[in-house]
Amino acid sequence: MATAMVRSVLRAAVRGGTRTPASKRTFASSARHEDAYEAEKWEKITYVGIATCTILAIYNLSRGHPHYEEPPPYPYLHIRNKEFPWGPDGLFEKKKKH
Repeated sequence: MATAMVRSVLRAAVRGGTRTPASKRTFASSARHEDAYEAEKWEKITYVGIATCTILAIYNLSRGHPHYEEPPPYPYLHIRNKEFPWGPDGLFEKKKKH
């Protein structure tokens, strides 16, 4: 970064133009105030959004949900043409206790 600043100063000197230092800005002083106001506004909006989402999540998760009956054991769901090397059940199937 320092080398880039030195290069730009040297270019300006070679061209014969004067350059204002990078620390001086020509912007109005109210720009910082507007930026601070916008930052505060969006910070408040963010906090309200977080609170709203949290309340909605708690409400939705606390409500009941329907429990359906288990579907009948359809014969075409577990067709086994040959045995697995580890046994009759798949690796991730639950064994039903009768």
